[in-house]
Amino acid sequence: MSSNQPNPNPIGPAPPLLRLVEKPDRGRALITTGPIKPGQIVLVDSPLVVYPSSLASLPVFCSRCFRVLPSQPFRCPSCHVARFCSARCLFLSHPALLCHALPSLISGNVTWPDDLLFLLSAYSLPSSSLLQLLSLHSNSRFSDESIEILHSELSSLLPSNVVPLHFSTETTSSLISKEKNNSFALVIPMNPKFEVCGVAGARAYGLYLWSSMLNHDCLPNVCRFDYVDDLHRENNTDFIFRALHEIKEGIEICTSYVGVTRGYRERQRRLMEDYGFKCECNRCKLESQLKENQVEEEEAEEDNEEEEVKVGEAEEELEMSDIDDDDFLHTEYFERYICDCGGYLAPLPPLQDGAVSNLRECNGCGIVRKDDPGGDGDAN
Repeated sequence: MSSNQPNPNPIGPAPPLLRLVEKPDRGRALITTGPIKPGQIVLVDSPLVVYPSSLASLPVFCSRCFRVLPSQPFRCPSCHVARFCSARCLFLSHPALLCHALPSLISGNVTWPDDLLFLLSAYSLPSSSLLQLLSLHSNSRFSDESIEILHSELSSLLPSNVVPLHFSTETTSSLISKEKNNSFALVIPMNPKFEVCGVAGARAYGLYLWSSMLNHDCLPNVCRFDYVDDLHRENNTDFIFRALHEIKEGIEICTSYVGVTRGYRERQRRLMEDYGFKCECNRCKLESQLKENQVEEEEAEEDNEEEEVKVGEAEEELEMSDIDDDDFLHTEYFERYICDCGGYLAPLPPLQDGAVSNLRECNGCGIVRKDDPGGDGDAN
């Protein structure tokens, strides 16, 4: 078969503690192969590709590990644009096609789309990694004209004597679709100076094979930790997922694609607009029923009728006049697992003797506090 038409590539064995299954209503899913303790690491995922969020990020973050650059960084001897935080990162360098294109991308008055940073990085991958990237699911669609223009711009930036593996308009279209549905942001540190430098939000984006197979739940049982700026971690762009609470064998591990503190209607709107599906997790089913009952009661009140609302076998009968917020049903979850900053509070990994840690770490602000269900806990 022509090299411009990549074959589907097996994604390989599932990570330890997990197995990959196909669910008719959810697609790929990762299921636990045994019981998981609170705080236990259930998945460590290395990126298939990591790439700068924009050209503005290049003078601020290392082009290899994406840590904050020191005052005297190492410059790439080939493109003289990329900068590196250490001799090690300089030696490992950055994607070859991106390196070749950077001088053109920063010169002149042409505004190049940021999508090219991803495409140049993706087409620099070895064939096995590129095929794994192409195996990711996606449902985004783009016009033929926009893809043709993007592919033409990409072609103009390549070395004259180089044709990347599987290079074609069809592959470019597929790559952009995968990127739009599966990219993860590596966020910048909470520091105003980066906004002054023109970088806000994400320092880089990455595509991760197994992380992309985690489905959504509005009350997730795992959360993701990034340690990009940890100088003691060699693989600092790895994602680490830890269990928020005990997970039984055979249960799907899920993360949340949107903020869990958002209301029912807002969550559904964001999920439909950004990911193209309506969530029917247990929380959404319950809150949807509450909304329906609330409408029925409001209609009944117009006729001066009073109704009691019963939701689910496990819920007590509640008068809708007492319901101010969807979240009252999930107060324990929010108090136990959601930090004041909006991040998730997961227990630290179990101790050497297997005991569950009584310390919880926030994946947003990084605060560590004692697990104190009856109080606020002590922050460190």
